[in-house]
Amino acid sequence: MTLFFICVKIFFARILDVSIATLRQMVMLKGKLAISTVLAFIEVFIWFVVARVALTIEIDSILIPIFYSLGYATGTLIGSFLARSLIKGEVCIQVIVNDEKLIKALKLRGYEVSVISLDNKKKMLYLEVNTKSLKKVLELINKADPTSFMIINDSRKVMNGVIK
Repeated sequence: MTLFFICVKIFFARILDVSIATLRQMVMLKGKLAISTVLAFIEVFIWFVVARVALTIEIDSILIPIFYSLGYATGTLIGSFLARSLIKGEVCIQVIVNDEKLIKALKLRGYEVSVISLDNKKKMLYLEVNTKSLKKVLELINKADPTSFMIINDSRKVMNGVIK
């Protein structure tokens, strides 16, 4: 086997196992333990085979650890893109605003909003939205009140509410 072929093989195998690792972590956070267990087995199996090849090869070249590391970094990037597009989820958006304009704008577009009065002017809003519509909601919030304070958290489970 040539050095180039070994490096390419290590690179793509690391992309695969690290992408699976990233997906596994996201799936586990969503509470899907059976799927994350299967992904963990596949991930470690690939990692073991690749690590064994990388560590026992008799070719002494800096290219092997470089391609190993590049595969890891690329796998992290690809795994993040895959997780974002494949794993459906909800986020809770908490927004502190100074006026009612944002509340009206959100309700007008069909979003369910829970409102807590903090004082005479300030209100805290709670919205639960799909991750797919997060960008659209954030644009709406920033347009209506660019100075609003926001906190966005992943929601593991939502009960007794409406999600748009």
